[in-house]
Amino acid sequence: MDLIEKVALVTGAATGLGKAFCEEILRLGGKVSICDLDSDAGEHTAEELSMTFGSDRVLFCHCDVTDYSQYEEAFQTTLTEFDTIDIVINNAEIWNDKFWELEVDVNLNGTIRGTLLAQRFMGRASGGRGGVVVNMGSITSVRPQISTPIYSATKHAILALTRSCGDAYHYNQTGVKVICVCPALLENEVTSNSKRFKSPNHEKAWQLDIKGLTPQKLEHVAKSSIAILKDASSGSIWLIANGKAAKEVPYSAIQF
Repeated sequence: MDLIEKVALVTGAATGLGKAFCEEILRLGGKVSICDLDSDAGEHTAEELSMTFGSDRVLFCHCDVTDYSQYEEAFQTTLTEFDTIDIVINNAEIWNDKFWELEVDVNLNGTIRGTLLAQRFMGRASGGRGGVVVNMGSITSVRPQISTPIYSATKHAILALTRSCGDAYHYNQTGVKVICVCPALLENEVTSNSKRFKSPNHEKAWQLDIKGLTPQKLEHVAKSSIAILKDASSGSIWLIANGKAAKEVPYSAIQF
């Protein structure tokens, strides 16, 4: 996909991987709507990126992905500012099983809200021209993570959501392609943070979960993810691990 003048709405975009996505999209000539719950960090990132890439290409929207009305408003604001939305990256997440109900609401329900809103705002039925939804899974989408089982469950569910919404049945109606990107260990995840674990035993399990994984730079994951947008088929799953390029993961369904 040629990103020149394309508009991407990215959640959880004030910091971390979300910010890296925005930087890569802007570098390739696109425009970004930085959506985040943290207004201070979001406005700071928007100001920083505006100075580098131009204020006419950057927008900040305060957005709580657990609030459908607020999420919908972010879509409407982005559409008003940039006239179109071409890409939606459902990146916002929480990784803390101690707060599992919020974790489910942000990781899974937030991704569901973002996918449905993307189909509505970009879909052909509402006058849109189609587009791409990138649902951020994790290596835990394809390999259970024993240290944080609830987090793992949300990422498994995102894969199923993507497979279903990305099916030709939906794509042919909406023109909205849905793909799932599953990064493995990131550099900012290397240092174990016991606050996210329920017990010291879970922290020990985390060390088993990351065994054999090489920490990846955020920039690498962002570049690899954006690089596949043009050719990735709707409903496809992509793994980015150990600093290598994105690799499509085959999905086997039970045949009856």
